[in-house]
This record gives sequence, structure tokens and C-alpha cells, in this order.
Amino acid sequence: MNTIAAERIFPYLERKERELFIYDCVESTNDIAKKLASQGAADGTAVIADMQTKGRGRLGRSFVSPSGTGIYMSVIMRPELDIELAPMITAAAACAAAEAAERLCGADISIKWVNDLWLNGRKICGILTEASLGREMKMPEYIVIGIGMNVLSVKEQFAPELGSIATSIEDETDVKVSRNRLCAGILNQLDRYIPYVGDRRFLEDYRRRELLTGHDITANIGNEQIIGKAAGIDDNANLMIELPDGELRHLGSGEANLCRII
Repeated sequence: MNTIAAERIFPYLERKERELFIYDCVESTNDIAKKLASQGAADGTAVIADMQTKGRGRLGRSFVSPSGTGIYMSVIMRPELDIELAPMITAAAACAAAEAAERLCGADISIKWVNDLWLNGRKICGILTEASLGREMKMPEYIVIGIGMNVLSVKEQFAPELGSIATSIEDETDVKVSRNRLCAGILNQLDRYIPYVGDRRFLEDYRRRELLTGHDITANIGNEQIIGKAAGIDDNANLMIELPDGELRHLGSGEANLCRII
């Protein structure tokens, strides 16, 4: 049985001292998590839904979140990090989610900079990180990490245009991953990655998984489009692009809104 339930998640959690809020259907797990965080919810608190009606990704894009197929979870974290390190949290969360899914399905999972997980050339997961600054503006008061992952088959759920770019773990591997075990696995891995963003230990894993590097790409930056070769990930999890004139440009996650392989 793959119904999401707290009693089916807790046995797989390494850190038991956390609250789980489970819903059948919500507008957005991130919105609920931000409200809980503003009311003082503890580090590690998670909001998990079977379905979202107003799921969203970066830059306000919608995230299709049908019932019975995926996990839509938002995790409140309160790491003691300098504010300049906050942009790297999404990249670290991508590593955490990829590792958790990989352990259960056995397939190699890649990361498309900065926040999408890909399997066999199509997207299975998106990540949206939102932060609230502390009073002194030196570190985040809290961070909400939203993760939406397609787990069970979505062949009958997505319109053809979406199905051409998005897929699920089951559709690509024929493995019916337990959504409860996956929720627990992601929470466990977030505990391993996020508190240590400052020492950048996650970057080795991120670079190993990142799939734009080495390819000619286009990147949209506001109203500007640039073309170049993805040259790797720098020490701040920015994407480095070598332009035709040889200039090396470093793109931050809040700067570029779309990158495509040519």
C-alpha cells in the first residue's frame, strides 16, 4: 500500500524528533510550511501532500501535482548559515533528493542546474527553496525546501506536451518505489547535506551529477539570451559559461531563468 501516512514514514527516519503534517490535498505545501515556520515550527518539520492544486516551481511556474503518483513535501530547516551561503541550499537539496531516490530505484539520477532532477533525459523532480531573513539580515531565520517528485507512473496523468519532458521513477525504471520510504529517505539526506552547506562538501556530488557541463547551451538572463559552453559549477554552485569570445561568466540561480542544451 502506497498511501502516504506518518506511521509509514517514521520507521525509516533516522531522526525521529520531528513533526510531520500529512494532507490529502493542499494548494501548496510551501505555503503551509512557511506559515508554520513563521509560527515557530522546529527544524526538520515537514509538510507532505498527496496532491497540490497550486504547486509551483521557480519564477512562479506551475508544477503539476496529481494525486496518487508523487510526493510533494516542504521541509522547514533552520541552519546556522551566513546569508551569502543561502543560494547554495537548493543545490545541496538536489543532491539530497537525488541520493534518496537513487538508493530506492537503483538508477542514476542527474541534476540539471540548478534545481531539477532528471532520469533518462527527462525531468522527475523540481525543487523550490524559499527563505526568511533574520532581523540582523546576517543569516536566514528559516528556510523552506519544497520538493516535488514524480514517483509512480504518470503516463495517464500528464498532457502530451508535458509528458515529452517529464516522467516518473516507475515509468523509467519499472520500480514501484514506496512513497513513504522515499519521504523518509529525503528527510534523512537533507539532515546530512543542509547543515554542512558552508563547507561545500556537497559540491563534489553535485558536479558529478550535473548534466549541462560540457554542452553548448542557451541561457536566459532577464530579457537577454546568451549562448556558450557550460564549463562547470563553481565553488558557490553557480553555473560557469564560456562565451564565444572566451569570457567566463558565472550565473547565479537567481539570475538565470532558463538554460537549454543546444
